[in-house]
Amino acid sequence: MPVTLNSLQTAKEQKRPIVALTAWDFTLATLLDELVDIVMVGDSLAMVALGHRNTLPITLDEMIHHACAVSRGIKKAFLVCDLPFLSYQESISVAIHSAGRILKETGAQAVKLEGGYPMMAETVASLTSIGIPVMGHVGLTPQSVNLLGYRQQGRTEAQSQRILLEAMALESAGAFAVVLEHIPVELADTITGKLTIPTIGIGAGPNCDGQILVTADLLGLSEKIPPFAKSYLNLRELISQAVGEYAAQVREGKYIS
Repeated sequence: MPVTLNSLQTAKEQKRPIVALTAWDFTLATLLDELVDIVMVGDSLAMVALGHRNTLPITLDEMIHHACAVSRGIKKAFLVCDLPFLSYQESISVAIHSAGRILKETGAQAVKLEGGYPMMAETVASLTSIGIPVMGHVGLTPQSVNLLGYRQQGRTEAQSQRILLEAMALESAGAFAVVLEHIPVELADTITGKLTIPTIGIGAGPNCDGQILVTADLLGLSEKIPPFAKSYLNLRELISQAVGEYAAQVREGKYIS
């Protein structure tokens, strides 16, 4: 059965953990589709697929290009696509246009945006009012790297209260879920308990309603993995060994096709 907004909400209510991973091409999408609940075309692909230093340079057209490829490999999972930097912050009308393009052109079922109140909550309310499902994102918001860096957020009482209020404002605005990134476990627990919509954690402890990782980090493909992420194998090393063996056979005249 395909994953839907209703089934994600049911998972929260039944305390069944939600599994989410990122994808940036067709092949990866086909591998993830039967194994996870949510596939996200995250703007992290700016780094893992396109070689940028952070998420800021990727464009809406590039996100749509990759989301189209991922969508072709999805049959079961719920597909979410990030709104990239400056595709929604300028105004609500720009956000509607950008989000509408993603749903119309890619086959994604929802968009994700970063930030809370006041503007982002207003934007979420406007998007959901015209039928565009939105996933929120609070805590460490990578599109604010030049302001926040990659430090854990919510370590002071004031920060913690602000993040809690942002998450609650996003729920009130109609978001169907909220990503909690790199915040203290206690804060993530508080937010998860207060919200009626699912929380999806990354570096926010084990008690969120779901978890997400950048798949390149999970597979050990990334050159540098955030301290709050987790790798399950070292695919960089395995690929290097395989390519090295192939190259040696070719150069030594021992390769047989």
